[in-house]
Amino acid sequence: MSSVAVLTQESFNEHRSGLLQEQSGAVGGPSDAGDEESLPTYKDAFPPLPEKAALPEGTQDTANAWTKIRPLKSSVITQVFHVPLEERKYKDINQFGEGDQAKVCVDIMHKTGAHLELSMAKDQGLSIMVSGKLDAVMKARKEIVSRLQTQASATVAIPKEHHRFVIGKNGEKLQELELKTATKIQIPRPDDTSNQIKISGTKEGLEKAKHEILLISAEQDKRAVERVNIDKVYHPFITGAYNKLVGEMMQETGARINVPPPSVNKTEIVITGEKEQVALAVSRIKKIYEEKKKNTTTIAVEVKKSQHKYVIGPKGNTLQEILEKTGVSVEIPPSDSSLETVILRGEPDRLGQALTEVYAKANSYTVSSVTAPSWLHRFIIGKKGQNLAKITQQMPKVHIEFTEGEDRITLECPTKDMQVVQTQIEAIVADLVSRMDYTEISVDPKFHRHLIGKGGANINRIKEQHKVTVRIPPDNEKSNLIRIEGDPQGVQEAKKELLELASRMENERTKDLIIEQRFHRAIIGQKGEKIKEVRDKFPEVVINFPDPAQKSDIVQLRGPRNEVEKCFKFMQKMVAEMVENSFSVSVPIFKQFHKNIIGKGGANIKKIREETNTKIDLPAENSNSEMIVITGKKANCEAARSRVLAIQKELANITEMEVSIPSKLHNSLIGSKGRFVRSIMEECGGVHIHFPTEGSGIDKVTIRGPAEEVEKAKQQLLALAEEKQIKSHTAELRAKPEYHKFLIGKGGGNIRKVRDSTGARIIFPTADDQDQELITVVGTEEAVREAQKELEELIKSLDNVVEDIMSVDPKHHRYFVSRRGQVLRDIADEYGGVMVSFPRSSSQSDRVTLKGAKDCVEAAKKRMQEIIEDLDAQVTMECVIAQKFHRSIMGPKGSRIQQITKDHNVQIKFPDREDPQAAPTADAPVQENGEANGEVKEPVDPTVPKKCDVIVISGRKERCEAAVEALKALVPLTIEVEVPFELHRYIIGQKGSGIRKMMDDFEVNIQVPAPELQSHIISITGLANHLDRAREGLLDRVKELQAEQEDRVLRSFKLTITVDPKYHPKIIGRKGAIITGIRMEHDVNIQFPEKNDENQDQITITGYENNAMAGRDAIQAIVNELEEMISENITLDSKVHARIIGARGKGIRKIMDEFKVDLRFPQSGAADPNVVTVIGRPELVDEAIDHLLNLEEEYLADVVENEAKMAYMRPTGSSAAAVDEPRGQSKGFVVREAPWTTGSEKAPDMSSSEDFPSFGAPVAAKASPWGPKRF
Repeated sequence: MSSVAVLTQESFNEHRSGLLQEQSGAVGGPSDAGDEESLPTYKDAFPPLPEKAALPEGTQDTANAWTKIRPLKSSVITQVFHVPLEERKYKDINQFGEGDQAKVCVDIMHKTGAHLELSMAKDQGLSIMVSGKLDAVMKARKEIVSRLQTQASATVAIPKEHHRFVIGKNGEKLQELELKTATKIQIPRPDDTSNQIKISGTKEGLEKAKHEILLISAEQDKRAVERVNIDKVYHPFITGAYNKLVGEMMQETGARINVPPPSVNKTEIVITGEKEQVALAVSRIKKIYEEKKKNTTTIAVEVKKSQHKYVIGPKGNTLQEILEKTGVSVEIPPSDSSLETVILRGEPDRLGQALTEVYAKANSYTVSSVTAPSWLHRFIIGKKGQNLAKITQQMPKVHIEFTEGEDRITLECPTKDMQVVQTQIEAIVADLVSRMDYTEISVDPKFHRHLIGKGGANINRIKEQHKVTVRIPPDNEKSNLIRIEGDPQGVQEAKKELLELASRMENERTKDLIIEQRFHRAIIGQKGEKIKEVRDKFPEVVINFPDPAQKSDIVQLRGPRNEVEKCFKFMQKMVAEMVENSFSVSVPIFKQFHKNIIGKGGANIKKIREETNTKIDLPAENSNSEMIVITGKKANCEAARSRVLAIQKELANITEMEVSIPSKLHNSLIGSKGRFVRSIMEECGGVHIHFPTEGSGIDKVTIRGPAEEVEKAKQQLLALAEEKQIKSHTAELRAKPEYHKFLIGKGGGNIRKVRDSTGARIIFPTADDQDQELITVVGTEEAVREAQKELEELIKSLDNVVEDIMSVDPKHHRYFVSRRGQVLRDIADEYGGVMVSFPRSSSQSDRVTLKGAKDCVEAAKKRMQEIIEDLDAQVTMECVIAQKFHRSIMGPKGSRIQQITKDHNVQIKFPDREDPQAAPTADAPVQENGEANGEVKEPVDPTVPKKCDVIVISGRKERCEAAVEALKALVPLTIEVEVPFELHRYIIGQKGSGIRKMMDDFEVNIQVPAPELQSHIISITGLANHLDRAREGLLDRVKELQAEQEDRVLRSFKLTITVDPKYHPKIIGRKGAIITGIRMEHDVNIQFPEKNDENQDQITITGYENNAMAGRDAIQAIVNELEEMISENITLDSKVHARIIGARGKGIRKIMDEFKVDLRFPQSGAADPNVVTVIGRPELVDEAIDHLLNLEEEYLADVVENEAKMAYMRPTGSSAAAVDEPRGQSKGFVVREAPWTTGSEKAPDMSSSEDFPSFGAPVAAKASPWGPKRF
């Protein structure tokens, strides 16, 4: 951290005067040595800025070294990692490749994207081959170490201020370190005073991480850091056995010595600490190294690869033991190397003893085998290895290996223990052979999972009950054999039970239920709640849904026959309800009307949804789609569709009108909660009536809606206002809500009669009103009284319930009660809630009972009679249309056929599709030589229509005939239009957008021939009334394209003009302003030559011929003007240049714009700094020069005046110090060893603008004792 002293003018003058006094008194005068020593040095008071630290000898700048490495593209790499037996987390696995270890590996592959392959070594160590991208492999390695290898932990203490260097920017260094060493590193929080960093991972990883962290700390340490390169083979002699020697050195010298662990292939030893400590440690290390290098020798011996692990020992302890005993280092080749040579390095007289130790360790273990059937292996091991644990606890150095599929067990243990271990294992095997048995049964693989049961319930029960183990092969093996092992009696009982289960399954019924895949999720329900209810209802039935990826509609039911049938019907019913509620229709609505359909705050769309019980989805605002999708029951969807279309129809013919009504009448016209005005709006087809805000005093009322309805609402409002002005009266009466529809009548007929006869307005409650029985009558007193009387009579008659009987032929009963009695419900809704009861179908009675208000019953009877007459008059007609047109006639989702059915009140049935590849049926056997069973078959009559072409229509005769005409009108026709082949691609448009738009606009199909045919004929297929429009639209498009082609030819006129390149920048203008103006004005494209073009003077103009000529003339005019320009040099004193140029060049720009000239001022360092060049037309140049000379004269006068003022300013320099002498008793701020006292340099002059420049004033560069200037 550097300190900065700020000196004011006065303090510095005092300081200088103090120095002068001291210097004058120093010659022969007494001085106080103590005071001089207490003065700060110049470097202490003004420390220099730190320069870049020099790198230690023998090292390179790592940043520069890395930048020289060529970047490599990401590629797939493969690495092999070994997990020794003692560090394996999952040791007790019954079968390799199963259990938690396999699950962990699969999870690692999913998480990292790397591919893992596991293999087991003979020493039970785990070898894992990881393939993938480098990043994925490193992540997988970290996961393997943390999840498959036992974890150890260690702490490393480094200064708190070094922690941030271990973390790195945004934690990148820490992440890199964790990936590199496959460890988890926990660094204490900044508010934690601890300096301990915790590392968890494998032993090897701990050593690497600790080493790396200490390296980082050493690099950041302010104390001395020394790196010594020592051959890796001599590191054991420096560390000593169990790191004792290096520990003693650190304790004695006080330095920190970091020796890379054996697993890290680095020769560099890092020593940190105080300089003396580091130097002492380095000398000790080098001394050991030189001594060992001089005195040691090596011998190489061959030791079997399988015995190397015994020489190394657990975690390398044996090597450390040999080093401690003999002082000899044993070098073992890497585990992935095939070499068997072991090198011993040490003093010659110790090598013999070390060699003896190596051979003793290598031969201390013996390998043997015991014969045992492979199926008994798991019993020998015991549950969770209990049986073997008894042996290994007594003799922990014993290793027992089981190989899958082999009838032997491999034993590995110290030679002295081999006999005892082998005897114990053989005894266990003999015991198991005597009391254990096994058998295999064959069961179809499709029943295996049912034998296992949900969550293994069945198989676990059998295992526990009969004390056996049952191995069912996995699905990928496709094997029928199930193996049962255990007590002989238990094996037989388990076999019997499993065979019975399999037999029962073979007798079960399996039935396939076809359900569209889109319903599967709805049937299953959230978290399987709905299907759980079905399964609970039919517990014996197994319900299997196909995998979503299979795109299959087949749901499989399996179980007892009766239960499967019941479940089948139940699910069919469930699906039928879903299908009924999932009918969907798309309605095209102009985009501009969507907001009207939604309504204010979603009121309109909400009302339609609630009243029709449908789901209505509108496209997003930023979407180009105009389709509104309605989903629900078919009838409800049609109702919602009609209402949405009605809104569009009204909006398409909207008008707005203003009516003047006195503001004092507005409240009475609106009514309580807007009831009066709402009734007018509803009666007049949903017009919108807007009253001004209360208290505004405005009389204008706005009515908006269809023209006819607006006029009607206007008349009603004016009439109502007139009534209010004359005399207004209101009455209320009550009636049951179910009577309201009957009182209103079909299309409002009944209520209109009352209103016309009395002149009163009758308002019924809306769905939002709380009181659903209240009816309000408004008008004059007399009109209200008469209307009230009529309505009360009607209500009274409705309250008198009567019962009537009518006769209906039983053959028509089904029509009325089908579809859950929809027809009867419609009659009840329309006629005041009349109840209609039909007799049971088994009674064959024709008596139908009607119960309700007398008038309602009569009206309902009349309506039912009309329906019966329609049914009696019903005929069936056939309409022959080729099957290939049926899909087109039906329209999207059957919309066209639904419309015909609704418009003509008929039923239409389409035939089943004919399968052209269907095989002949039993009724039509295959003929041979023209004969069938000895009889000649008559040829098919071509005049008889095919069954697949006949559409059946049912209804009244005249309606059926009209429906037939409507169907035939929907049969598509095809016409051909000749269009030049070269225009086809423009008609199709980018990615087919052009032709799709035409097909959508004209509702036809347009077929463009393939390019290879080179045909000029385009086919249009569609309805007759659409074809003419489509043909005209296509021909209009052809005309447009031809006109565009002609226009392109005209626009491609090109001419070239020659212009000297020196004028090009002037023609282009500042930021291309001039040339852009020419391009825009004349609608042309102007191209200047590229740098490498041969013809640098050629400018190309492209566009219409007239425009290109005009553009050329415009450029030529600029060139002519530029050629007329002259250039003159004038002399202007450089002192006034800055004033003329002005702040940010404003002054010079103003002059250039005013006189239409260019001014060029000399650059710094020019030979003549006073020369200014003026370029422009001769007369303008002269005017500009005169103006500049006038400015110079004016500005120079100001300069002279300022200089005169400066003469009267306070004196500077040494005189200033003299003036301040009376205050100079104090020495001021004094420093020792300043540059001006020790060298030839002089002290900085405070009055000098060069030494202490003021802000904004330009100063020439000058060398000074303050060091080089940095900008």
